[in-house]
Amino acid sequence: MDKNILEKYNEWLNSNELSLEEKEELSALSGNKKEIAERFSTDLEFGTGGLRGIMALGTNRMNKYVIRHATQGLANYLLNQKNQPSVAIGHDSRNHSREYAIEAAIVLASNGIKAYIYKELMPTPALSFAVRYLKCDAGIVVTASHNPKMYNGYKCYGSDGCQMTDTSANAVFAEIQKIGMFDVKHDSEQSLRDKGLIETISDEVFEAYITSDLKQSAISEKASSRILNLAYTPLNGAGYKCVTTILNKDGFKHIDVVPEQKDPDGNFPTAPYPNPEMKEALTLGIKLLIEKNDDILIATDPDSDRIGVVVNQNGQPIILTGNEVGILLFDFIYKVRKEQKTLPANPFAVKTIVSSDMVNVMAKEYNVEIAEVLTGFKYIGEQILWLEQKGDEDRYIFGFEESCGYLTNKDVRDKDAVNATLLVAEMANYYKHESKTLYDKLQELYKKFGDYKTATVSYEFQGLEGKEHIKQLMIDFRGQKIKEVLGNVDHVGDYLEQKIYFNDHEEPTNLPKSNVVKFFLKGGETITIRPSGTEPKLKAYVFALGQDNLEKYKKLIDEFIGK
Repeated sequence: MDKNILEKYNEWLNSNELSLEEKEELSALSGNKKEIAERFSTDLEFGTGGLRGIMALGTNRMNKYVIRHATQGLANYLLNQKNQPSVAIGHDSRNHSREYAIEAAIVLASNGIKAYIYKELMPTPALSFAVRYLKCDAGIVVTASHNPKMYNGYKCYGSDGCQMTDTSANAVFAEIQKIGMFDVKHDSEQSLRDKGLIETISDEVFEAYITSDLKQSAISEKASSRILNLAYTPLNGAGYKCVTTILNKDGFKHIDVVPEQKDPDGNFPTAPYPNPEMKEALTLGIKLLIEKNDDILIATDPDSDRIGVVVNQNGQPIILTGNEVGILLFDFIYKVRKEQKTLPANPFAVKTIVSSDMVNVMAKEYNVEIAEVLTGFKYIGEQILWLEQKGDEDRYIFGFEESCGYLTNKDVRDKDAVNATLLVAEMANYYKHESKTLYDKLQELYKKFGDYKTATVSYEFQGLEGKEHIKQLMIDFRGQKIKEVLGNVDHVGDYLEQKIYFNDHEEPTNLPKSNVVKFFLKGGETITIRPSGTEPKLKAYVFALGQDNLEKYKKLIDEFIGK
């Protein structure tokens, strides 16, 4: 076994910080070289998405010691910037999320940094809102979003309420690397609360968040009486309180909640992969939708920043993709605001480069400026910030990414399932008055703008070997062979090189570096390849004209990857 791996393992095994039970857990690994290597061969990478990993002891795992270590690095970074910084902290329903959130608060407060912490689980967007509302210098949310139950994560936010930029994350990571794993300040929680260094976030902040999201209402109950019958599932996550509160305040009274998935439960017993993009996670919700003959089902993921939507189409459930919901919302927001004469003079919307390019086609007719950004909602938040700095924030009408993230609320700088649920409910209600479902409206849009189909295909590769395989595949997708396989490539964007390569010249992407390759095919179709930043997966985003072309490109990518 590599000497460095063994040294790390023994450092933990002999640390006075670990309890007897924890040391026994590590001792039981003795002789299991593969498992020791998996846990100690590297550290969890701290980036713009913070940390995410399987919960267990080890440097390459999520546990309270890794949380403390990362938070000490964050504390050092903040103290280099300001004398008396403050941080807001939130968490979701995952196992150990509350414990990890408190550990982060203790380390910050032990360093003299004021830590505000929600008293109960809250959606991630509520944390983004709290950072801005409390005028904090940073934020932390403990969540692994939609990952399986064995995962947890730790995301950091800047003072603007956005997830940390590359520059800030790199600076925090540099501070983390300077300190030993157990060289962390850690006083007692009660003494820190007595000193006022740890403070519970008041109900006032929660009410302000709900009020702010409620202001995103696109059409009032008076203008469009609430006749929608709605099914909802929080997938045992953080969404129930906020989502049902805002729907009730907006006039929606017929809400059927999936009983098995109502209460917070980090084991996710009825949805082992609590991802609202996946049919398996929606099974109980769909069952309720059809049994109650409701119009739509909305699902929010465990940290309630993303939604899934299912339409009851004459007794048949139709799951809408993240892109389809984005297309519908973009059209609806434009349409209703134009009708109500609240549309700004130069409307501005944002989408990621992997999201449906059909929005670009629609925007030309609607005369809406579209900004395309890298994957990651922080880049959408940056666009809002730049508008704000120019005094043009009122131009912003919508931002979305294909992985079911949406936002109209400028007080929040991350995707917001509470905001999105409100809008989707109002949209479905609006079209119900016209005797249409969301699926009916989507077909109208396809007929008008083109039969554009999209698909996101994920290829999972577990462990250290999987990580290396993904690296090699990204090299392969930058080679010549894939162009020959696809056959009709017009030009290629390499966002790691920050260039778009045409046959006779090249142009800058004008975007930060990112490990993404995008193939622009003749006829306007596109295929984008990137490794996931939060899961051991390679993702392919296909945008094609018609279902036949979509299936053809998916098959070609499968064959190229060897699946």
